[in-house]
Order: sequence, then structure tokens, then C-alpha cells
Amino acid sequence: MSAPAKSSASGTELRVLSPIEIVQDLFWVGLITTLILVPIVYVRTLLVQSSLTYVTRPYLTLVLLGIVLAYRLIMRLLVWNPRAAAATAPVENAGQAPSAVSGPSLGDRIGPYVARGMFGLALILPILLMWFGNRDSFFPGWDKRGIDLAIYILTYIMLGWGLNVVVGLAGLLDLGYVAFYAVGAYAYALLSTVYFPLWFGHGIVPYAFYITLPLAGLLAACWGIILGFPVLRLRGDYLAIVTLAFGEIIRLVLINWFSFTNGPQGIDVPKLTFFGLAFADEKGSFSDFFHITYDRIHSYVFLYYVILALALLTYFVTRKLRRLPIGRAWEALREDEIACRSLGINTTNTKLTAFAIGAMFGGFSGAFFAARQGFVSPESFVYIESALILAIVVLGGLGSQIGIVFSTIAIMGSFEVFREMNFLKQVLPSGTEPIQFRMLAVGVAMVLMMRFRPRGFVTKREPTAYLKESKAVSGDLVSEGHG
Repeated sequence: MSAPAKSSASGTELRVLSPIEIVQDLFWVGLITTLILVPIVYVRTLLVQSSLTYVTRPYLTLVLLGIVLAYRLIMRLLVWNPRAAAATAPVENAGQAPSAVSGPSLGDRIGPYVARGMFGLALILPILLMWFGNRDSFFPGWDKRGIDLAIYILTYIMLGWGLNVVVGLAGLLDLGYVAFYAVGAYAYALLSTVYFPLWFGHGIVPYAFYITLPLAGLLAACWGIILGFPVLRLRGDYLAIVTLAFGEIIRLVLINWFSFTNGPQGIDVPKLTFFGLAFADEKGSFSDFFHITYDRIHSYVFLYYVILALALLTYFVTRKLRRLPIGRAWEALREDEIACRSLGINTTNTKLTAFAIGAMFGGFSGAFFAARQGFVSPESFVYIESALILAIVVLGGLGSQIGIVFSTIAIMGSFEVFREMNFLKQVLPSGTEPIQFRMLAVGVAMVLMMRFRPRGFVTKREPTAYLKESKAVSGDLVSEGHG
């Protein structure tokens, strides 16, 4: 006799609701939704000739209300219904593990080849975009635009891999990671525009990026250690609050220390050069040195391969560190700090190294960001950047490097998709841009991921220490937040 169906989220038994109970449930859901939608959606205030007026949007309100009720009804009939859950539940043979019955999944079979395929695609991506994105090809105008989008995504992949050291491997929730990003950017900006010309003359400015890059990582690592000392005894929510405050402190210092950072006006910085050769249509430039026709795409391609090299450096260093004793200490700290202490692991050094190494890669990314943009200001390092990077790590799967690649492409790539959805202007209210819904889409995606795949895109972990044979551990076989 089968056991009663239980909810996967709470472990409570599900009960079949009668049609009247379902109608009552929909009534209360509709009432609560209406109370929320009326002040937010139904009434819209407008400022017309210095006077405040308002308009009503009943059709949009009814559409949103219908979507909520339809979703609730589908969940009641197909997800929270024990009969439907029993019909779709997998049948396992007694005495055998699930993997022994069904064999390796499709993900297990293709998993080893995914990273290699994506690496090969990354190497030839600019060539493909230049081939298919020129004016006479299938996607006109996407040669420069596509490469620039790839640079944008690779920057966040590198930031995600850096934060993964702190959050995914060491289990330390960091909401102020953008502070290290800002330290790296301003380190390059100040050294290349103020201090290097003062100390060594203006002839060093074209080479400033290559000299400043390791210094930016070192300064960011120092700030990571400075952050790590006050939070050694903090965990969970308290640690998150302190790191959030640290990120805001850095931003406010950049805004208010006008004599040092130029405040909100920002700093114009020299752009990245090809080892001293500027990408410009002038004598002594990159095109003049190699005797080729000047084209702006040369700088895009060079920037792409620079950030690709930095991202691969981050990948291989963090992958190697995970297999070293320090990486195993991070994972032990993530699983149980008390047990970690009882095994004789120095948790102070373990936490500080996690903060320092994660911050170092954030500093590298910040220096590249400044060299690519040619301008830095405090507005580029607000809290939402930290939230996006943390969302990338969580949605990709804590501790999973390939999962971070997928989540970055999904999140940051979706922002560009909304820029192309101009056809929605015909159905949206006047003055509403489709790009305004990008953060809403990210929020909905996070809610759905937490509901159906709470451990992220990639839920399996390859152990760093094993006996005779390495076997991946599925997220379904361990408690939530562990393993």
C-alpha cells in the first residue's frame, strides 16, 4: 500500500480539495492580489504642467489578476494535487539505488564534453561573429555588438567565479562583493591618471593597464583581508549585513572623497592598448604598426581575448585551489565550522584566504572594466551589482563553475533580449519600455528556480578527496544547503 503523497517543499501531507474549496481558495487569492494591484498597477499618477493627476488602467489590472488566478489553479490541479503527484512519481525497484535502475542520465553522459565545447566556442566566437555579423551577412551589425555583449558576459562570469570562492566554496555569504570590483577599477583609474604620470612620466600611460592589473588585484585582496578580520566570528545573516555595509561604505567614500576620487563626476581613464599601441586611426597606432586598415572591431576583439584570458585564469586557479588543502578547508568550513575547528583547521586563516582570493579576482575584473569603459564613477558600483553577482552564483549552483557560466548567460543575456523586444511597445502602456521589465524577469526566474531546482542549474558536486573512485554527489541525496 502506497504512502500518502507529501509536499516536496514542506514535507506535509497533501489533501484533495473539493471544487468548492478550490473556488474559495481562488477567491481569497484574487482578493489579496486585487488589494496589491490597485495601488501599484490600477492607479498611475502623472505630472502634467506642474499638477499631479492620475489615470486608471483596468485592463492591465484584469490581465495580471487573471494570470495570478490561472497560475494558482494550475498549481492546485497539477502540482499540489496528491493524485497528480502519485501519477507522476518515479517507481523504484526495492533494494536498488535509483541510479542502478535508470542508469546514467543524459546530463551525466554529455557533462564531460560541455566545458570543452564551450571553451572551443569561446576561442572562435569573435571569428564567427565577424563572419555572420557583418553588413552583408545574416545578422548585420552584430559583429561589434555581439563581441561587446560577449565581453560583458565574460566580465560577470569572472566576477561570479571570484565570488564563488567566498560563497560557494567557503560558505560565507557576501553581499558587498562589488566593493572589491570598485577597488580594482579605481586602483587602475588613479594609478594610470595621477600617480604613474607623476612618478614615471606620461610615457608609461599606454602600458599602465599591464602594470596596474596585478596591483589592482593586490589592493583588492588587502581590502578583502581588512573586511575579513571584523567578521571572523560572524555567520549567516549577520555576516551578510556586515558585508553589505562594507560595500555601501566603499561607495559612499568614493562619492564624498572628492579631492581623491573626483566624487560623482568620475575619472576619465586611458583605454586598453595593444602593449602600447593605441586602437586609433593615427600614426604609431595598432593599424599603422601592422599596416592594416583601421577598424574599430580590432579593439573589440582584443578586449574579448583579454577578458577571456583573465576569466580562464580565474577558472583554473580556483579549480586548482579547490583540490589543494586550502580548498578542502574551505569546503569543510562551509559544511560545519564546529567540526572544522575540531579537526584542527585554522578557521581564521581559512576565512581570510577565501575573502582575499575572491577579492583579488574582483579587483582584476574592476581594472579591466575601467580600461574597457575609459571612465569610472561610483554609480557603476551600486548594491544591485552585488545582488546580480550573488544571483549568478546561486542560480548556477553553489560551488559549480560551469553552472555559473550558464546562469550568467541566462541572466545577463536576458537583459540584451529585452532591448530587442520593441514590438511589446504596441501592447504596453505609453511611455513604458520593455527593458524596464528585465529585473522583474530575473526575479521571476529566481523564484521558479528556487521552487523547481533549489540547488541551481548544476546540482552535482565532484569530490576533491575520494577513495579509489571519484563519484559525483547528486543534490537530491543530501540535505538542502549541504553536500
